[in-house]
Amino acid sequence: MTLLSVILLALIQGLTEFLPVSSSGHLALGGLLMKVPGGDISFEVVVHLGTLMAVLAVYRKDLTDLLAGIFRRDRGSLTLAGTLAVASVPAALAGYFLQDSIEGLFGSPVTVSVMLLITGSALFSTRFVKPGTRSRPTVSGSLLVGVSQAVALLPGISRSGFTISAGLFSGIRREDAARFSFLLSVPAILGAALLKLGDSGAGDTGLPLMMVGFAVSAATGYVALRLLLRFLRAGRFSSFAWYCWLLGIAGLSVSLIGG
Repeated sequence: MTLLSVILLALIQGLTEFLPVSSSGHLALGGLLMKVPGGDISFEVVVHLGTLMAVLAVYRKDLTDLLAGIFRRDRGSLTLAGTLAVASVPAALAGYFLQDSIEGLFGSPVTVSVMLLITGSALFSTRFVKPGTRSRPTVSGSLLVGVSQAVALLPGISRSGFTISAGLFSGIRREDAARFSFLLSVPAILGAALLKLGDSGAGDTGLPLMMVGFAVSAATGYVALRLLLRFLRAGRFSSFAWYCWLLGIAGLSVSLIGG
């Protein structure tokens, strides 16, 4: 890949990994539009690890408090860790058993566009949710969030959009729903990176370009995560639905006309 394509794809990954507009959908459509050849899995791993750094930076205190609480056998920390573990299971199973089937969908812009329309509808539905009162989900609520994360393996389905929406429908407060979603993303991103590393070969992206991709995705991911939290506090989470709908309609139009 060229420096320009690396920067653009890393920007897309960083900005859309946390904004509820589907990073997988943007990368799939962006890669097809820029005619970037697929198969360089090592680059995908690097930019995903870059966005992981953004999560660690924003939620470093929550993570350190959680780990310290687990070692102290604090009940609240153990409960949170348990619900995170429950929520991690569906995506882990889906990623392990359905990886090949899911990856086959990335080459279908029609499928990606339809999934973006579904993401927009899920985001818009949160307008009708009553404000939550809980700081963390129940076991059934965490399972709902986990299933939402598993569904978000499909290209065009936003992980943050679906998991935060599920948290809101489970009665969790806005910022706590985001906190749970992004704490849950840590094992999800690490697991996906390890899974992809097992399939990675020698890509055409050299180390200097890899470092550029990592830095760009980390920096833009941090900005995007902070921006999303501002939208949540202001009660404007559902506003992202319009963007997903527009992009989905545009993708379908280009695909059908071009096809």
